[in-house]
Amino acid sequence: MALDGKEAGDKGWGKPVIRREDAAARTASSMPAAPAADVDWAVVVERCMRGDNGAWAELVRSHHRRVYGMCYRFTGSAHDAEDLTQEVFLKLYGNLRSFNSDKGSFTTWVTTLTRNLLVDHFRRSRMERSTDSLDAGWDDSEEQRTGAERLQDGRRSPHDQAVGRELEQMVQAALAKVSPELREAVILRDLEDMDYKEIALVLRVPEGTVKSRISRGRAELARLLGRNKKQVM
Repeated sequence: MALDGKEAGDKGWGKPVIRREDAAARTASSMPAAPAADVDWAVVVERCMRGDNGAWAELVRSHHRRVYGMCYRFTGSAHDAEDLTQEVFLKLYGNLRSFNSDKGSFTTWVTTLTRNLLVDHFRRSRMERSTDSLDAGWDDSEEQRTGAERLQDGRRSPHDQAVGRELEQMVQAALAKVSPELREAVILRDLEDMDYKEIALVLRVPEGTVKSRISRGRAELARLLGRNKKQVM
């Protein structure tokens, strides 16, 4: 599935391409764990707005895994995460001109945009969430893993791989039961490794509130994981 300039509003300064990637094609080189720290993203954004398709490809390639990871962790569904990731980059493309490096890093800006879209998605699908089980997403759990992650699994015994997948599923199932405001704080801190100041910018709340939500979210997650462990045993 690809996005061209006309679908994005035909702004006249580039034809971005965002494709759904087969999980087997995602490699460590094409799907980095985090955006490169030495890239001047303000320059890359400027190149995108001048119609540089290579700059847009670099932007998508560098931020795709982080955006997808947030979407997956929040929804628990590989299919929903793919759709939401597409929406994020559509919205990002349409709002590139609004990025201001004086107000924060590009990564924080992308994270904020992703978070806002996830909040909108949660509000839209609140009724569905009250009746649909997120467990359906586990059928796609293998598809959402990157090539690098599966390569790492290849070096572990089948038993260790099974234990690792079971633990990941337990964490995701527990996350799905944590309230959204606590869940997003824990995801940004413990899974996205953002500092308190960055999280405060993304969530638009004081740092003290961020720390409180993280503490409460971790406690709730630990309680749920402890209960799940007892049920499994």
